Amino acid sequence: MTATQAKWVERSIIALCVLSILFIFQPFSIQLFTIGCVTVVIGALAFNLVPLCREGTPVRALVKVSIIILIILGTAAALGVGTAFLYVEYLETLR
Repeated sequence: MTATQAKWVERSIIALCVLSILFIFQPFSIQLFTIGCVTVVIGALAFNLVPLCREGTPVRALVKVSIIILIILGTAAALGVGTAFLYVEYLETLR
């Protein structure tokens, strides 16, 4: 990755984080708030890529870490949804 590409990726990630925070704290639209809530999680996970945004880092390493982050996000989401379903089943047995 060239220095220009690395700087572009780094600044894009930071811009995503800042934009998502602005969307969360704006008082006008619930849709922008929803988008901000989703993108703040994505931006926080993408922020793990910033240390790799250096000249000479292969793009393959950036893609590899991105895939690992997506797997972690998917696993966390699956655990959260699974826990919610198990909790509902537990509450149903208490009736």
